[in-house]
Amino acid sequence: MTRFLFSIAATDGLARTGAVTMARGVIRTPAFMPVGTAATVKAMRPADVRATGADIILGNTYHLMLRPGAERMARLGGLHRFMGWDRPILTDSGGYQVMSLSDLRKLTENGVEFRSHVDGSRHLLTPERSMEIQRLLGSDIVMAFDECPRADQPREVIARSMELSMRWARRSRDAFDAGAEHAGRAALFGIQQGALDEQLRRQSADALVEIGFDGYAVGGLAVGEGQEAMFATLDFAPQQLPRDRPRYLMGVGKPDDLVGAVERGIDMFDCVLPTRSGRNGQAFTWAGPMNLRNSRFAEDQEPLDARCTCPVCATWTRAYLHHLIKAKEMLGAMLLTQHNLSFYQQLMEGMRGAIAGGRMGQFAGEFRRNYFGT
Repeated sequence: MTRFLFSIAATDGLARTGAVTMARGVIRTPAFMPVGTAATVKAMRPADVRATGADIILGNTYHLMLRPGAERMARLGGLHRFMGWDRPILTDSGGYQVMSLSDLRKLTENGVEFRSHVDGSRHLLTPERSMEIQRLLGSDIVMAFDECPRADQPREVIARSMELSMRWARRSRDAFDAGAEHAGRAALFGIQQGALDEQLRRQSADALVEIGFDGYAVGGLAVGEGQEAMFATLDFAPQQLPRDRPRYLMGVGKPDDLVGAVERGIDMFDCVLPTRSGRNGQAFTWAGPMNLRNSRFAEDQEPLDARCTCPVCATWTRAYLHHLIKAKEMLGAMLLTQHNLSFYQQLMEGMRGAIAGGRMGQFAGEFRRNYFGT
């Protein structure tokens, strides 16, 4: 059984293509992970998610610990069996959701005490409890517990938060290793923090490397700082992390974000955007985003995207999809979600091929010209 192996097959500039090999399957990189917040990728069956080309999905520790509960999930055979997905699952640590969704939270050195947004019950989430929950879920890639401060806070606040996250990273490592059976088949990723500050990012990276992780995430971006600031940070942050380990940019993003981040050395992504946009009538296409609520599509007999190879584009017209969205039929959300996830996977496949062929710059330039219509 292969616990975790990352290999780089080709590079083009800073962009890399390769694979993460785990017991439940191979994850081709660059990889996009659809988000399955509550043991489901919204509006999609697991087999249909796999058919889009996804090798791995993401589950949310915070949501699953509250409902249905980690211990219940373990009694039911774990997250994979529960939702019918037999390939790798990455689970986040719960830290970001605690900070962004919970009321009456109290942050201490030990962890975060918070009140559930579901029923108001009180919980304490610590690095040790986060590792335990992810073990009970049966996660393949476990994320270290961290705090994610807003990038617009004073530097001293961001520095204190980063240092706390590094202490929590050590505790996450120790707790993960203590679960010997799970640690023998799962991987643990550390999370670099430091907002937009190059020096703080370097300190965070050095601390994580000293602890030692299977992979490294760039955290604390895509939280309102804007693409220009995010790319400026990605100009240095990924290169501060080990070259021989996968680099995961958390919570990103728009298609043009993905292209720019891959050019800067990122290997893995997740984001709710393709599924959330699909439920709200927006489709991503090679010619840019398209709002199917717009009346100009009411009699449009063209496919959603002539370049897309997904079943939605092969079967239905823009007019039909417009009708479904306007009529608030659930099929509209299902079909646009299926298309969006397929488009994202086709984008990743295109970048993998471009990197392997030494033409990532050409691919990125053509993508931007088509996507932005310039």
